[in-house]
Amino acid sequence: MYNKSKENSILNKFLSEIRDISIQKDAMRFRRNIERIGEILGYELSKSLEYNKITTTTPLGEKETYIPDNDVVLCSILRAGLPLHQGVLNYFDNAENAFISAYRMHQSNDEEFDIVVEYFASPSIEGKILILIDPML
Repeated sequence: MYNKSKENSILNKFLSEIRDISIQKDAMRFRRNIERIGEILGYELSKSLEYNKITTTTPLGEKETYIPDNDVVLCSILRAGLPLHQGVLNYFDNAENAFISAYRMHQSNDEEFDIVVEYFASPSIEGKILILIDPML
């Protein structure tokens, strides 16, 4: 597990703003900062994928480069995960998408709870990398 907030980067600004009680009241800014965090997450996740060498024809000739060689499925827990999902999707624009609607069903003692899944939609994940995107995990 990596904690990127321990390194100095623009990520710390976005994390600080989503934690700030006055900025949290600005719903649009809060969602946009979550999306930005998702973009940084997408970039960092891309470092762990397998890459394949391709040749691109440019106006100046041929250029070899490496691009991700994995089929990716992005899965979000509805609703809180949507802005984070969009941020990661901005970097993995060829990814397929999956969605789960779930909530906590608290027991009578209010300390224990069950997870109730109301909705689940996903393409096949066989042979693909599944990235579970949720700000609460």
